[in-house]
Amino acid sequence: MATRRPLLRSVRLNRGYRASIESCGQAAGRDTDNHNYPHRPTVIASKERTHFTSLLILVFCTLLLSASRCSGPPKLATIIHGADGPPTLVLLHGYGSSAERWMPFTQTIRWPATGRFVFPVGPERVRLAGAPTDARAWFALDLASHIPPGRSIPDLSGSRLVGLKSAAALVEEVLRYRKVVPRGPLVLGGFSQGAMVASEVAFRTKVPLSALIVLSGTLVDEPSWESHFRERQNLRVFIAHGRADTVLPFDVAVRFQQKLQASGIPVTWVPFDGGHEIPAVVVVALNDFLDKLQLPR
Repeated sequence: MATRRPLLRSVRLNRGYRASIESCGQAAGRDTDNHNYPHRPTVIASKERTHFTSLLILVFCTLLLSASRCSGPPKLATIIHGADGPPTLVLLHGYGSSAERWMPFTQTIRWPATGRFVFPVGPERVRLAGAPTDARAWFALDLASHIPPGRSIPDLSGSRLVGLKSAAALVEEVLRYRKVVPRGPLVLGGFSQGAMVASEVAFRTKVPLSALIVLSGTLVDEPSWESHFRERQNLRVFIAHGRADTVLPFDVAVRFQQKLQASGIPVTWVPFDGGHEIPAVVVVALNDFLDKLQLPR
Protein backbone atom coordinates (compact mmCIF):
# COMPACT_ATOMS: atom_id res chain seq x y z
CA MET A 1 0.00 0.00 0.00
CA ALA A 2 1.40 3.38 -0.96
CA THR A 3 2.42 5.75 1.82
CA ARG A 4 0.37 8.97 2.04
CA ARG A 5 2.59 12.03 1.78
CA PRO A 6 1.74 15.72 1.69
CA LEU A 7 2.27 17.28 -1.69
CA LEU A 8 4.69 20.19 -1.37
CA ARG A 9 5.96 22.69 -3.86
CA SER A 10 9.27 24.30 -3.06
CA VAL A 11 10.28 27.59 -4.72
CA ARG A 12 13.84 28.77 -4.30
CA LEU A 13 14.15 32.53 -3.92
CA ASN A 14 17.23 34.68 -3.89
CA ARG A 15 19.47 34.63 -0.82
CA GLY A 16 18.49 31.08 0.01
CA TYR A 17 14.94 31.75 1.15
CA ARG A 18 12.38 29.01 0.47
CA ALA A 19 8.64 29.15 0.14
CA SER A 20 6.59 25.96 0.56
CA ILE A 21 3.08 25.62 -0.80
CA GLU A 22 0.99 22.72 0.45
CA SER A 23 -1.55 21.22 -1.88
CA CYS A 24 -5.19 21.67 -0.89
CA GLY A 25 -5.70 18.05 -1.95
CA GLN A 26 -4.14 16.82 1.25
CA ALA A 27 -6.39 19.01 3.32
CA ALA A 28 -9.42 17.54 1.54
CA GLY A 29 -8.28 13.99 2.35
CA ARG A 30 -7.61 12.98 -1.27
CA ASP A 31 -4.87 10.54 -2.17
CA THR A 32 -1.82 12.60 -3.07
CA ASP A 33 0.45 9.66 -3.94
CA ASN A 34 2.65 10.05 -7.00
CA HIS A 35 0.88 7.46 -9.03
CA ASN A 36 -2.43 9.24 -8.64
CA TYR A 37 -0.75 12.52 -9.63
CA PRO A 38 1.90 11.44 -12.16
CA HIS A 39 2.41 14.97 -13.55
CA ARG A 40 3.19 16.75 -10.33
CA PRO A 41 4.90 20.02 -11.39
CA THR A 42 8.30 21.08 -10.19
CA VAL A 43 9.14 24.76 -9.81
CA ILE A 44 12.77 25.65 -10.30
CA ALA A 45 14.09 29.21 -10.23
CA SER A 46 17.73 30.21 -10.22
CA LYS A 47 18.86 32.89 -7.83
CA GLU A 48 19.91 35.13 -10.73
CA ARG A 49 16.57 34.83 -12.56
CA THR A 50 14.53 35.32 -9.38
CA HIS A 51 16.62 38.34 -8.44
CA PHE A 52 16.01 39.88 -11.88
CA THR A 53 12.27 39.18 -11.63
CA SER A 54 12.11 40.72 -8.17
CA LEU A 55 13.92 43.78 -9.46
CA LEU A 56 11.44 44.17 -12.32
CA ILE A 57 8.52 43.88 -9.90
CA LEU A 58 10.09 46.50 -7.64
CA VAL A 59 10.59 48.93 -10.54
CA PHE A 60 7.01 48.37 -11.74
CA CYS A 61 5.56 48.97 -8.28
CA THR A 62 7.67 52.13 -7.85
CA LEU A 63 6.46 53.53 -11.16
CA LEU A 64 2.87 52.64 -10.29
CA LEU A 65 3.14 54.38 -6.91
CA SER A 66 4.71 57.44 -8.52
CA ALA A 67 1.96 57.62 -11.10
CA SER A 68 -0.74 57.30 -8.46
CA ARG A 69 0.77 60.19 -6.48
CA CYS A 70 1.58 62.58 -9.29
CA SER A 71 -0.79 62.04 -12.20
CA GLY A 72 -4.20 62.32 -10.54
CA PRO A 73 -5.94 65.65 -10.04
CA PRO A 74 -5.41 67.35 -6.65
CA LYS A 75 -8.13 67.34 -4.01
CA LEU A 76 -8.14 71.12 -3.67
CA ALA A 77 -10.12 73.37 -5.97
CA THR A 78 -8.08 76.19 -7.50
CA ILE A 79 -8.65 79.51 -9.24
CA ILE A 80 -6.35 79.96 -12.23
CA HIS A 81 -5.81 83.39 -13.77
CA GLY A 82 -3.58 84.52 -16.63
CA ALA A 83 -1.77 82.64 -19.37
CA ASP A 84 -0.57 79.04 -19.56
CA GLY A 85 2.73 79.67 -17.76
CA PRO A 86 5.41 79.22 -16.65
CA PRO A 87 6.26 81.04 -14.50
CA THR A 88 3.60 80.30 -11.89
CA LEU A 89 2.72 82.29 -8.76
CA VAL A 90 0.75 80.28 -6.18
CA LEU A 91 -0.76 82.25 -3.29
CA LEU A 92 -2.53 80.77 -0.25
CA HIS A 93 -5.23 82.80 1.48
CA GLY A 94 -5.46 83.39 5.23
CA TYR A 95 -7.75 81.91 7.87
CA GLY A 96 -11.35 82.99 7.36
CA SER A 97 -10.63 84.40 3.92
CA SER A 98 -11.04 82.90 0.45
CA ALA A 99 -9.11 82.28 -2.75
CA GLU A 100 -11.22 84.94 -4.52
CA ARG A 101 -9.72 87.62 -2.27
CA TRP A 102 -6.45 87.30 -4.24
CA MET A 103 -8.06 88.34 -7.53
CA PRO A 104 -7.54 92.14 -7.07
CA PHE A 105 -3.82 91.44 -6.61
CA THR A 106 -3.61 90.14 -10.19
CA GLN A 107 -3.93 93.80 -11.17
CA THR A 108 -1.29 95.12 -8.77
CA ILE A 109 1.33 92.34 -8.67
CA ARG A 110 3.59 92.56 -11.71
CA TRP A 111 3.77 89.06 -13.13
CA PRO A 112 5.03 88.02 -16.59
CA ALA A 113 2.37 88.09 -19.30
CA THR A 114 3.21 84.47 -20.17
CA GLY A 115 2.76 83.37 -16.55
CA ARG A 116 -0.23 82.43 -14.44
CA PHE A 117 -1.63 82.98 -10.99
CA VAL A 118 -2.96 79.97 -9.04
CA PHE A 119 -5.09 80.45 -5.92
CA PRO A 120 -5.94 77.16 -4.14
CA VAL A 121 -9.07 76.98 -2.00
CA GLY A 122 -8.54 75.97 1.64
CA PRO A 123 -10.17 72.63 2.55
CA GLU A 124 -11.97 73.78 5.72
CA ARG A 125 -15.15 75.88 5.87
CA VAL A 126 -15.25 78.33 8.76
CA ARG A 127 -17.89 80.63 10.23
CA LEU A 128 -16.65 83.87 11.68
CA ALA A 129 -18.45 87.07 12.56
CA GLY A 130 -18.01 89.49 9.71
CA ALA A 131 -16.33 86.90 7.50
CA PRO A 132 -17.60 86.18 3.97
CA THR A 133 -19.98 83.25 3.50
CA ASP A 134 -17.30 81.46 1.48
CA ALA A 135 -14.72 81.80 4.29
CA ARG A 136 -12.14 79.03 4.32
CA ALA A 137 -9.17 77.85 6.34
CA TRP A 138 -6.29 75.46 5.82
CA PHE A 139 -6.80 73.75 9.18
CA ALA A 140 -8.55 74.42 12.47
CA LEU A 141 -6.60 76.93 14.54
CA ASP A 142 -7.31 78.31 18.01
CA LEU A 143 -4.85 81.17 18.36
CA ALA A 144 -6.01 82.06 21.88
CA SER A 145 -4.73 78.74 23.19
CA HIS A 146 -1.19 79.63 22.05
CA ILE A 147 -0.89 82.96 23.88
CA PRO A 148 2.03 82.72 26.36
CA PRO A 149 1.50 83.89 29.95
CA GLY A 150 1.92 87.63 30.28
CA ARG A 151 1.47 88.27 26.56
CA SER A 152 -1.47 89.19 24.36
CA ILE A 153 -0.36 87.75 21.00
CA PRO A 154 0.02 84.02 20.26
CA ASP A 155 3.43 82.47 19.68
CA LEU A 156 3.35 79.35 17.48
CA SER A 157 7.11 78.92 17.14
CA GLY A 158 7.21 76.06 19.65
CA SER A 159 4.09 74.29 18.41
CA ARG A 160 3.56 71.50 15.92
CA LEU A 161 0.10 72.49 14.78
CA VAL A 162 -2.39 69.70 14.12
CA GLY A 163 -3.47 69.89 10.50
CA LEU A 164 -0.47 71.84 9.19
CA LYS A 165 1.26 68.82 7.68
CA SER A 166 -1.89 67.55 5.95
CA ALA A 167 -2.66 71.03 4.59
CA ALA A 168 0.86 71.26 3.17
CA ALA A 169 0.42 67.84 1.56
CA LEU A 170 -2.74 69.05 -0.19
CA VAL A 171 -0.90 72.10 -1.50
CA GLU A 172 1.99 69.91 -2.63
CA GLU A 173 -0.49 67.90 -4.73
CA VAL A 174 -1.48 71.11 -6.50
CA LEU A 175 2.14 72.12 -7.08
CA ARG A 176 2.96 68.76 -8.65
CA TYR A 177 -0.12 68.63 -10.89
CA ARG A 178 1.11 69.82 -14.30
CA LYS A 179 -2.32 70.79 -15.62
CA VAL A 180 -2.45 73.46 -12.90
CA VAL A 181 1.23 74.23 -12.27
CA PRO A 182 3.33 73.69 -15.42
CA ARG A 183 7.00 72.84 -15.24
CA GLY A 184 9.21 75.87 -14.82
CA PRO A 185 9.82 78.66 -12.31
CA LEU A 186 7.44 78.45 -9.36
CA VAL A 187 6.93 81.03 -6.62
CA LEU A 188 4.87 80.02 -3.58
CA GLY A 189 3.48 82.40 -1.00
CA GLY A 190 0.69 83.11 1.39
CA PHE A 191 -0.87 85.46 3.89
CA SER A 192 -1.16 84.66 7.63
CA GLN A 193 -2.20 80.99 7.95
CA GLY A 194 -1.54 80.59 4.22
CA ALA A 195 2.02 81.81 4.82
CA MET A 196 2.43 79.12 7.50
CA VAL A 197 1.37 76.42 5.02
CA ALA A 198 3.61 77.84 2.30
CA SER A 199 6.57 77.84 4.71
CA GLU A 200 5.78 74.26 5.73
CA VAL A 201 5.95 73.25 2.07
CA ALA A 202 9.21 75.14 1.62
CA PHE A 203 11.00 73.74 4.65
CA ARG A 204 9.57 70.25 5.02
CA THR A 205 9.17 69.03 1.42
CA LYS A 206 11.39 68.78 -1.66
CA VAL A 207 9.10 70.71 -4.02
CA PRO A 208 11.31 72.83 -6.33
CA LEU A 209 10.68 76.50 -5.60
CA SER A 210 12.19 79.65 -7.07
CA ALA A 211 11.03 81.84 -4.19
CA LEU A 212 8.90 81.95 -1.04
CA ILE A 213 6.63 84.87 -0.08
CA VAL A 214 5.64 85.22 3.60
CA LEU A 215 3.04 87.93 4.21
CA SER A 216 2.22 88.47 7.90
CA GLY A 217 3.19 84.88 8.65
CA THR A 218 5.10 83.39 11.56
CA LEU A 219 7.47 80.65 12.65
CA VAL A 220 5.78 77.33 13.42
CA ASP A 221 7.56 74.30 14.87
CA GLU A 222 10.76 76.35 14.79
CA PRO A 223 13.31 73.56 15.48
CA SER A 224 11.92 71.41 12.65
CA TRP A 225 11.83 74.20 10.07
CA GLU A 226 15.25 75.47 11.09
CA SER A 227 16.81 72.04 10.64
CA HIS A 228 15.93 72.26 6.92
CA PHE A 229 16.96 75.86 6.26
CA ARG A 230 20.37 74.92 4.85
CA GLU A 231 18.72 72.60 2.32
CA ARG A 232 17.09 75.66 0.75
CA GLN A 233 20.08 77.98 0.30
CA ASN A 234 19.10 78.64 -3.33
CA LEU A 235 15.64 79.76 -2.25
CA ARG A 236 14.95 83.50 -2.24
CA VAL A 237 12.54 84.64 0.46
CA PHE A 238 10.36 87.73 0.85
CA ILE A 239 8.98 88.46 4.34
CA ALA A 240 6.74 91.39 5.21
CA HIS A 241 5.21 92.04 8.64
CA GLY A 242 3.47 94.93 10.38
CA ARG A 243 5.02 96.34 13.50
CA ALA A 244 1.54 96.81 14.99
CA ASP A 245 0.27 93.32 14.11
CA THR A 246 -1.98 92.09 16.94
CA VAL A 247 -2.71 88.67 15.37
CA LEU A 248 0.78 87.22 14.82
CA PRO A 249 3.86 88.63 16.59
CA PHE A 250 6.24 91.01 14.85
CA ASP A 251 9.22 89.95 16.96
CA VAL A 252 8.89 86.31 15.83
CA ALA A 253 8.87 87.48 12.20
CA VAL A 254 12.08 89.37 12.92
CA ARG A 255 13.64 86.19 14.34
CA PHE A 256 12.37 84.17 11.36
CA GLN A 257 14.16 86.36 8.80
CA GLN A 258 17.31 86.57 10.95
CA LYS A 259 17.59 82.78 11.20
CA LEU A 260 17.01 82.36 7.47
CA GLN A 261 19.78 84.83 6.67
CA ALA A 262 22.10 83.18 9.19
CA SER A 263 21.54 79.91 7.31
CA GLY A 264 22.64 81.48 4.03
CA ILE A 265 19.18 82.07 2.56
CA PRO A 266 18.82 85.50 0.91
CA VAL A 267 15.90 87.34 2.48
CA THR A 268 14.12 90.53 1.48
CA TRP A 269 12.79 91.83 4.80
CA VAL A 270 10.00 94.42 4.67
CA PRO A 271 8.78 95.63 8.09
CA PHE A 272 6.04 98.24 7.82
CA ASP A 273 3.98 100.51 10.03
CA GLY A 274 0.67 98.68 10.11
CA GLY A 275 -1.17 95.65 11.37
CA HIS A 276 -2.23 92.28 10.00
CA GLU A 277 -2.60 93.34 6.39
CA ILE A 278 -1.03 93.72 2.94
CA PRO A 279 -0.68 97.48 2.38
CA ALA A 280 0.42 99.16 -0.85
CA VAL A 281 3.97 99.59 0.43
CA VAL A 282 4.31 95.80 0.66
CA VAL A 283 2.99 95.28 -2.88
CA VAL A 284 5.52 97.81 -4.21
CA ALA A 285 8.36 96.01 -2.40
CA LEU A 286 7.06 92.63 -3.57
CA ASN A 287 7.06 93.77 -7.21
CA ASP A 288 10.67 94.89 -6.83
CA PHE A 289 11.52 91.49 -5.35
CA LEU A 290 9.79 89.63 -8.19
CA ASP A 291 11.54 91.80 -10.81
CA LYS A 292 14.91 90.83 -9.35
CA LEU A 293 14.09 87.14 -9.73
CA GLN A 294 14.44 87.72 -13.48
CA LEU A 295 11.77 85.22 -14.35
CA PRO A 296 11.17 84.60 -18.08
CA ARG A 297 8.65 87.00 -19.59
